[in-house]
Amino acid sequence: MTILVTGGAGYIGSHTCVELLEEGHDIIIVDNFSNSQPQVIEKIKEITGKDFKHFQIDLLDREALEKVFKENKIEAAIHFAGYKAVGESVEEPLKYYHNNILSTINLCQIMDKYRVKKLVFSSSATVYGDENKSPLTEELPRKGTNPYGYTKIMIEQILNDLYISDKDWSISILRYFNPIGAHESGKIGERPTGIPNNLMPYITQVAAGRLDKLKVFGKDYNTHDGTGVRDYIHVVDLAKGHIKALDKINNSKPNIYTYNLGTGVGYSVLDLVKTFEKVTGQKVPYEIVERRPGDVATCYADPKKAYKELGWKTEKNLEDMCRDAWRWEKKNME
Repeated sequence: MTILVTGGAGYIGSHTCVELLEEGHDIIIVDNFSNSQPQVIEKIKEITGKDFKHFQIDLLDREALEKVFKENKIEAAIHFAGYKAVGESVEEPLKYYHNNILSTINLCQIMDKYRVKKLVFSSSATVYGDENKSPLTEELPRKGTNPYGYTKIMIEQILNDLYISDKDWSISILRYFNPIGAHESGKIGERPTGIPNNLMPYITQVAAGRLDKLKVFGKDYNTHDGTGVRDYIHVVDLAKGHIKALDKINNSKPNIYTYNLGTGVGYSVLDLVKTFEKVTGQKVPYEIVERRPGDVATCYADPKKAYKELGWKTEKNLEDMCRDAWRWEKKNME
């Protein structure tokens, strides 16, 4: 198949592109490089030994996006593109609502026009809010705690309504937990612009001496050590989940499916720091600071549905995640 991958140069997108190419699919990447680097395109080619088309396009530019559909035989799309920083979404909600929702509407309208009705959507565990108890199952009610989370809830609703209106659509909604790690080659990984919003790149940059110390947001949560507990998943395991989700919508009758992609195990911030120090031998100095607005105490998946319906489960452990993230950081120190 030829798969359009929006945000394909990003962290999760790039690893998924590698898996798609290695599975024999053709890909077309569209990315505006607002939170990714153009050189990632070449790294994907190096890892896989395969070539593909790519376009620097913002999904808000309907004309440019439609040109890609008009000039290429696209059979499905995986939609990663979107702003994703919780804290920034609290500070700039209109930026998040405008970009994330309108870009998805543009994509779906153009897909509909060109009769491309197979879509895998990058959602998030943030849709479960802060009142549902972990482990989180797909049937739980959705509730946002920040504008970023609300954009995911709204897009999920849009996709559900789209399927109800036209049963030819086949859609897979993937609720990610906390992807970390990097490709074992060390060629692609998580490289945020500016100060990292996510924990692992912050840890690796502190370990590398690029940042002075890690800020741990809150130590008074109701967890075993007072720091937030999350379900950390290796980005390669997550990428492979997209392949399984794509297989599902290809090989099943049109429907809309929702899956958690996580390990089912929760680790605290300090658990992750200690594991990283143990695996790498690098010290990670940290300080406790105030909680971030919009953060929840505990969030981890019940991944049984993905295993039962997709045959997918994680294969890599927390030590693998730390080891691969540090290899990536060492290979890409500026």
